[in-house]
Amino acid sequence: MADDYGGLLGAFPYAFRASDSWLFRSYVLCGGLLAVAVGFLFLAAVVSVIAATTGGRGGSLTLSRSFFAVVGLLVVAPLVAPVLFVARRHRRRESRTDGQYDAALAAAGYLFVASLYVGLVVSVPPAQQTTPVGVLAPVVATLYALPQVAGVGPPLLAAVVVYAVHRWLERGDG
Repeated sequence: MADDYGGLLGAFPYAFRASDSWLFRSYVLCGGLLAVAVGFLFLAAVVSVIAATTGGRGGSLTLSRSFFAVVGLLVVAPLVAPVLFVARRHRRRESRTDGQYDAALAAAGYLFVASLYVGLVVSVPPAQQTTPVGVLAPVVATLYALPQVAGVGPPLLAAVVVYAVHRWLERGDG
């Protein structure tokens, strides 16, 4: 019971201690810090939207406030999901599990982080785009050429991959 965790915040140190995978341990640190940063960013955005729309009537203003909260949840949830999956798996097993599951979920988590960056690059407004230079210039130029709404695609696909990796490896345990 001393190794058990209590909720979201307790899952991070528990998963870090329970896993033997260094890749996963690095994801616990990076993913946790990124989830906190993104959470604060969306909290600040919600406060800003509320401040900008005070005094207005309900309707679309209330919807935009709610939209920010939902988008924030949809971004943070896949960031913390690998940690929660691994913590749950280790808590339910008496013996230590192999590191393949932990490492695969860490890789899927890092894929989601990279997809967030790609989605942000795609959604940069044309007025704020800079001329890409360097080795990745053709890739960035291609991403800039996509419609802004396509920026939702990479994170959405990567979130599905996180869940699919979890389900596939859980099913393989029997």
